[in-house]
Amino acid sequence: MTLEQLITFLLIGIGLSFDSFAVSVSCGLMKREIHFQQASFIAFSLAFFQGFFPVIGWIIGTGVKSLISDFDHWIAFGLLLFIGVKMIVEGGKPNGTLKNFDPLKIRVLLGLSVATSIDALVVGLSFGFLEMPILVPVIVIGAVTFVVAMLGMLFGKNIPAKRSHQSLILGGIILSLIGVKILVEHLWF
Repeated sequence: MTLEQLITFLLIGIGLSFDSFAVSVSCGLMKREIHFQQASFIAFSLAFFQGFFPVIGWIIGTGVKSLISDFDHWIAFGLLLFIGVKMIVEGGKPNGTLKNFDPLKIRVLLGLSVATSIDALVVGLSFGFLEMPILVPVIVIGAVTFVVAMLGMLFGKNIPAKRSHQSLILGGIILSLIGVKILVEHLWF
């Protein structure tokens, strides 16, 4: 592996981790009392799926690329919008009901992890098309995502907010906007 390839993999990892960063900021906003171990759990989930989806894409290869690229953005949009709207609805409820939405719940975390990793699947497809080895890119993408997610939660945790329900609404808006961004990028750009 050359230095140029390593730099390329780092840039790909950074590009793929932007959505994970925004999700992590939202998690930090929602769970201000989050501990290092909990934050590591969330970051690991985001990083695992961000690293695992390129492997799936690489295995599938270019034969299915056109099928996935036709609707990957709709899957990511739907998952992020669903979770974002749920957060906004929960944020509109009285303060005592906010604990119902928890990014540490497996189904919520899986939804966030899958939604932010759909693009990584397509990256894996391109690696398969180019017949590139997959191990190093997967390690780099996963490591970058883990670090970025941890930083995002730290950042979100330290953003001053007067009320937790306002933070939940903000997090829901952020996730919904990420979904819209993904949809717009794939439909018009």
